Amino acid sequence: MIDQDVTPQEKVIILDFGAQYAQLIARRVRECRVYSEIMPGDSSVEAIRAREPSAIILTGGPGSVYGDGSPLPDPGIFDMDIPILGICYGHQLIAVHFGGRRAVTPARQREYGRTSIKLDVESPLFAGLPGELDVWMSHGDLVESAPAGFAVLAQSGATPVAAMVHPELPIYGVQFHPEVGHTDRGVDMLRNWLYEVAGLSGTWNMQSFIEASIEKIRDQVGEGRALCGISGGVDSAVSAVLVHRAIGDRLTCVFVDHGLLRKDEARTVSERFAREMDLNVVAVDASDRFLDALSGESDPEQKRKIVGREFISVFEEEAAKLGDFDFLVQGTIYPDVVESGVGGSAVIKSHHNVGGLPEEMRMDLVEPLRELFKDEVRRVGTELGIPRSILGRHPFPGPGLAVRVLGEITREKLETLREADAIFEQELRAADLYDEIWQSFVVLPNMMSVGVMGDQRTYAMTAVLRAVTSEDAMTADWARIPAEVLDTTARRIINEVPGVNRVAYDVTSKPPATIEWE
Repeated sequence: MIDQDVTPQEKVIILDFGAQYAQLIARRVRECRVYSEIMPGDSSVEAIRAREPSAIILTGGPGSVYGDGSPLPDPGIFDMDIPILGICYGHQLIAVHFGGRRAVTPARQREYGRTSIKLDVESPLFAGLPGELDVWMSHGDLVESAPAGFAVLAQSGATPVAAMVHPELPIYGVQFHPEVGHTDRGVDMLRNWLYEVAGLSGTWNMQSFIEASIEKIRDQVGEGRALCGISGGVDSAVSAVLVHRAIGDRLTCVFVDHGLLRKDEARTVSERFAREMDLNVVAVDASDRFLDALSGESDPEQKRKIVGREFISVFEEEAAKLGDFDFLVQGTIYPDVVESGVGGSAVIKSHHNVGGLPEEMRMDLVEPLRELFKDEVRRVGTELGIPRSILGRHPFPGPGLAVRVLGEITREKLETLREADAIFEQELRAADLYDEIWQSFVVLPNMMSVGVMGDQRTYAMTAVLRAVTSEDAMTADWARIPAEVLDTTARRIINEVPGVNRVAYDVTSKPPATIEWE
């Protein structure tokens, strides 16, 4: 749960009923400068009230409102006297609550994809929009007729109630998805709802977040001392600088070389953080320890847990050497929390920095970025004056190359991966593509293939290139890298990296895949 003391007064709670786009809704609301937070759809009204929301959004979901076991909200939310917006399944939930189960029926003609709707532009929800727009539909059920007291605001050829409102409550429902890019002017609709309907002013920005966070950190740490693990990545860098801004030299940063870093990273990170950001950095070479602990392990979840456990042990040992520390700073961000299943979400993959610390650990956690998406973290870093050379680095997982070497990890595989990964980055930078791509890396899948090199048969490793575009890592599309760049990269890897005879490019988006392979 996010700390109440840091979140702003204006807040939208998003009740998630298993929606594909729940995180995207949260991002769109934040783009409108209103803080949003996701909670499970079946959260009690007491838990929701405790978060003091200004408004509520009910998401879509894969279920049917009249099916057995369908997820339902606490009916008490409709008595909270705050604006509510239902999207797709959430729209149907509103219809069922106010009109009964017969208000929603199976559609005679299902709608999936772009659909033209006619709008009532006199409604505050559609103010300033044209009377007809293309929106993104994805539903098999529909609201046949608006419940008593509700007015219809939009229709499509197959959906008689594509949007509706109970103006006195006020409660709105839309059958389509305004949060997706395929809906024309969808963000304008959400902005209208936030500002014109919910009466919010849009005070959420990174400077206000920084000010509130510094105050919160000072209150939490008091006169204590904090230890921060830095990896060279954006999240740990921003966390360290933010905490340093709050407590100064009572923060000590520890850079752990776990033997799972990118090429030359162990050599450059600690001096870069000390020189460019004036942080007190202690470097620890624990590579043998981590690799020994990972020896023989091939299960990705176990790899993540091993790395997390060893990190905690290293920090405890270093803290003992350096003196007494009361707090451990972690660069946990909101996608880590969501993907790890905290708060009722489905577990996508566990993150070693989510879920608290072992009971025997003496330090308390400080997680200043826990409520932010990655692009917001970068904006905080910019406000804090962190160099572009650090903020512009592509995201790197906490377990490092442990989750990019599929199967058992060996020093030979790690060295092969480092060299291939460095070549890929070099070619992307040479083509001026690095900054256009959200994340790029190389994966060594646990497979060998036959090849021919120098008129001789080879049986060697395959390297898979992965590059995606994204706004926040919750969804991502594979990057359309020019064929000539892929060609040069593949030829260089095969010619310069021993043990690789085949290069492939991953063209899978998220969903259905994740960005990382493990």
